[in-house]
Amino acid sequence: MPKLLLAACALTILLSSTPQPGNATPVTAPNTCSDAAYRRFDFWLGDWDTYRITGEKVATSSVARNRITSILGGCALHEAYTRNDGYAGESFTSYDASRKLWHQTWVSNQGELLVLEGTQQGDRIVLSGSVTDAQGVQLQRVSWAPWQGGVRETCMGSRDGGKTWAMLFDIQFRHHRT
Repeated sequence: MPKLLLAACALTILLSSTPQPGNATPVTAPNTCSDAAYRRFDFWLGDWDTYRITGEKVATSSVARNRITSILGGCALHEAYTRNDGYAGESFTSYDASRKLWHQTWVSNQGELLVLEGTQQGDRIVLSGSVTDAQGVQLQRVSWAPWQGGVRETCMGSRDGGKTWAMLFDIQFRHHRT
């Protein structure tokens, strides 16, 4: 009988020291993504209108809206892209400090999946990956850089293993006008 009494006392002490629903103290996790390396892509944060670029000439009409937000305590960027024709996609971008690489996963409402990785090169973030479609494998190289008060994103594609490259798109993000 004394062992049972001892167990009941131990259980009472344990339950009284365990936070109960409604009485829980919020726990603040340390910000592990505060290093300067995590901030190198912050130039892309914002609410943007998207314009096509031909040569160095920027179109006058926006083709899409793109919202880039910082999430998870500054550890990742979330992109929500919606083109005027109904095409939409989202990406999650994060810095992998252990490999010193940026990583992005892009998905769209047309079933596309693109996984990219790369580094900062000068004032640009340059990521590469590949997609497989009806025509086979295509390498893609995407870069983002501050440009003319906004951000310029270019995407080059190669279907011959990187021997030759063609422009897939060239766009500028300008701050959204309300």
